[in-house]
Amino acid sequence: MRLSVPLKLLLLACASFAVHANAQAAPMGAEEARLLLSRSGFSPTEIEVRQYAALSRDDAAERLLRGARTEAATSPPAWVGEPFERPRRREMSDEERKAYQRELAVRGFDLRAWWMSEMLTTQSPLTERMTLFWHNHFVSSTQKVRVPQAMYRQNVLLRRYALGNFSAMLHAVAKDPAMMIYLDSASNRKGAPNENFAREVMELFTLGEGHYTEQDIKEAARAYTGWSLEPQTAEFKWRPNFHDEGAKTVLGKTGNFDGDQVLDILLSQPAAAEFVVKKMWIEFVSPDVDNPANRAEIQRIAAQFRNSRYEVKAALKGIFTSPRLYAPENRAVLIKSPVELVVGTARQMGVGYGDPLPFVFATASLGQNLLAPPNVRGWPGGENWINSTTLLGRKQFVERLLRVDVMREAPAGMMQPAAIDAMETARRKEGAQIQGAGRMGAEGRERLARAAASVQFDSHKYLAQYKGTDDLVQAVLPGRPANPLADDLAGTAVLKALMLDPMYQLK
Repeated sequence: MRLSVPLKLLLLACASFAVHANAQAAPMGAEEARLLLSRSGFSPTEIEVRQYAALSRDDAAERLLRGARTEAATSPPAWVGEPFERPRRREMSDEERKAYQRELAVRGFDLRAWWMSEMLTTQSPLTERMTLFWHNHFVSSTQKVRVPQAMYRQNVLLRRYALGNFSAMLHAVAKDPAMMIYLDSASNRKGAPNENFAREVMELFTLGEGHYTEQDIKEAARAYTGWSLEPQTAEFKWRPNFHDEGAKTVLGKTGNFDGDQVLDILLSQPAAAEFVVKKMWIEFVSPDVDNPANRAEIQRIAAQFRNSRYEVKAALKGIFTSPRLYAPENRAVLIKSPVELVVGTARQMGVGYGDPLPFVFATASLGQNLLAPPNVRGWPGGENWINSTTLLGRKQFVERLLRVDVMREAPAGMMQPAAIDAMETARRKEGAQIQGAGRMGAEGRERLARAAASVQFDSHKYLAQYKGTDDLVQAVLPGRPANPLADDLAGTAVLKALMLDPMYQLK
């Protein structure tokens, strides 16, 4: 019997749906569980892989989303509750100014160490990945804000909304003190509107280039006039006398809009949902958003995101259950960010430490200085993470970690001060490359030295989890090694070869 073309297409569609449904309902297995956990968090431990391997794709996604936290478990530095204060530098002596710079530097590193500790120990890696994602979406930086308390509050805000409602988060971030300082919206006045926030909220936060005009920016900036901060508390303050009450026309809509109403106009645009989902797709699935199959999924998930009234979990559920996430052509196509490389390595390998500061310096030296993205566009990511300098630095990070393991095994006589001093000298040189490290003072440098000496790694304990080389390869790399393993390698030598293989930089 010959089938008509429409009937053939219908049967093929049914078959495709059945295959997809079976894949969604069947247990994931270790390979898919490792991929999901690596993409949604940091490199997983074997215990985590086993827990998820028995779940279906749908159940695994539900478990990830259900277990997401909204608050950090790590206690923040004691000073985060101190009053918001920015001294008048013109009234300070040179010595007071230097002391103030040292305090800012130390508190900046305290804050980075606090967040690093949370990433290293969290029971919800997805929460920290999304907090980092939004930090690179709603960019601000300690280098301009210069108020550590405000940067802490913003980090708390991003974590609270990390898997919540994007609309609510956008409105909250727009009035966040760190953001208002960073984009100069705290000084917006009638008759002299500052366009920085109006431009970035359209180009970088909601719509992307090509979906608005310069006139839209000028009109929107007028709507944000009157937004300000209370100097003593750094709380958002509405100053009606500074607000432009005239009619504004933004994206074809006219009215006496205020800033919140303009944000709602932006979110009413179909381009907003697709813009945000596309960034999530690049973060979790593939940089190839022009691939027809990928593009179709982005549009489908964007529709779900929009229909949910911008619930982040709706978008993530679509991504984490998409067959495209598990497609062979989308595996090992993402480059680990410095944070993913450092935190993932430490978590997966069971690296011990007393103070997370060395990991803060490691990520910064590789190009990702937490709380200090390079500009308003954030870290560009992708292939930009890799150049001749950072690739060498990534290998050196692995080699230093493995040297810690060797030194752990060394006889006591080999761990003499000369060897320790050499290790700390290397750490100090690394730290000197990070902006602001030179202002930490002698106490800060001593802290870094002690922290470096506290790092511990037991390769034998890690390797004991695996039955052989094939199991180890599957655990460490997202695919086969780029460089074939020598037949005579064993134990820690195999682990070193895998961690220095180019494939280790991918996920």
